Amino acid sequence: MPEYPFSAETRTGVDAPPDAVFAFLDDHRNLSAHMGQKSWMMMGSRMDIHFDEGGAHFVGSTFGLTGSFLGIPLSVEEMVTERDPPRLKAWVTIIEPTLWVIGRYRMGFVIAPESGSSLLTVFIGYDLPRGFGTRWLGWLLGGFYARWCTNRMATDAARHFRLAAGEANDRHNRLTM
Repeated sequence: MPEYPFSAETRTGVDAPPDAVFAFLDDHRNLSAHMGQKSWMMMGSRMDIHFDEGGAHFVGSTFGLTGSFLGIPLSVEEMVTERDPPRLKAWVTIIEPTLWVIGRYRMGFVIAPESGSSLLTVFIGYDLPRGFGTRWLGWLLGGFYARWCTNRMATDAARHFRLAAGEANDRHNRLTM
C-alpha cells in the first residue's frame, strides 16, 4: 500500500450500531452525496457517480465520479481495496485523477462500536496533483478540500441517523397520541 504525504481525517459519533452505519456508507451514493450536490466548495459544480456491476460492494469493484469545474472536465476512477463489514472499507484511485487540488489518494472509513452507537472515522491520504498549475493549487487548497470531504462524509452519516431517529420518534409520538 503506497504511503501518501498528505492526509486528513474526521471522527464523529453516530447514533446507530456499526452494522447499520456500514450498510449506509457501503452505498457510495450516500458516501459521495456531497459531490453530487452543487455547493460553494465545488463553485456551483457537481459530479456524477458511476459503478461497475459490483456496485463498489466488493474488493476489486470499480467506480468513479465525473463532472466539470468552470467548464474543465474532472474525473476520478477508484477501486475498492479493503472491505471488512461492519468495521472497515477503503478504496484507491486507479489512474491519475483529473482533479484540481488533490492527486492520487487512498480513502476510507473505520467504524468502532461505542456504547450502543458507533465511532466513525473517515480518512484520506493523498498526493498533490501532477500538473504545474494544479500542483500549486494543491499546495494551497488540498488540505482544506480533504478536510471538507472527510467532514462532509462523516457528518452526513451522523445526520442521516439523527434524522432517521427523529422520524421514528415522531411516528411513535403520533401513534401513542
